[in-house]
Amino acid sequence: MSDAAEAAIAIRSGVELPACRENVELHTSDGLTLVGELALPLDADPVATLVCLHPLPTHGGFMDSHIIRKAAARLPELARIAVLRFNFRGVASPRGRSDGEFGHGIAERADLAAAMDLVAARALPQPWLLGWSFGTEVALKWGLEQPIVGAILLSPPLHRTTGTELAAWQGSGKRLVAVIPEFDDYLRPAEAAARFAVVPDADVVAVDGGKHLWVGEKQTARVLAEIVARVNPAALPLPTEWRPRR
Repeated sequence: MSDAAEAAIAIRSGVELPACRENVELHTSDGLTLVGELALPLDADPVATLVCLHPLPTHGGFMDSHIIRKAAARLPELARIAVLRFNFRGVASPRGRSDGEFGHGIAERADLAAAMDLVAARALPQPWLLGWSFGTEVALKWGLEQPIVGAILLSPPLHRTTGTELAAWQGSGKRLVAVIPEFDDYLRPAEAAARFAVVPDADVVAVDGGKHLWVGEKQTARVLAEIVARVNPAALPLPTEWRPRR
């Protein structure tokens, strides 16, 4: 076996690929400090940016929810994408606790704005919102206020998003991508197609065998590929192993 083959690392659940990782703080308009991390490509400028909005805090969602953590662990290196992830108000993780209390998707408007302030301050390119479950509600309610390319919605429940808020995305000039698991707990593909019909330009992707939590490497890889297909398609296909640079 060659040295190169011996050095190959299978990209699996716990693998964290090289990146420039920085603990950051976000400061909201209502005086809160939110904790987060910015991960940048190590040896190149990013071509695009993901602003990650995590699942429901009252059900264990935080900045380390696994798809968001794996996006930060892999995509700076594999796809030259900057990844900003943070804890919504009142949420704790190993990184720390953000100030405040859960805002039911309303007060989190200011959290999203604070994240976008950091994107602007760092001149990060081509920002996309990446929402998962509850995070999709924040993206749909407040994303149109922000200078984004679009929003990618993973397992959107559409519980807190009104029909009017969803319809407002049509003709907005901002792209909308909804990735819908076949066996979702809240919104399955047939219902999603009906609900998203008010945004005919939306890209609604049904994932066979998918579940709300996207557990397992097969589902993780599919989700990350769908993200990269919109944000930096030139980076596809994503590799399944990585070799350190010499």
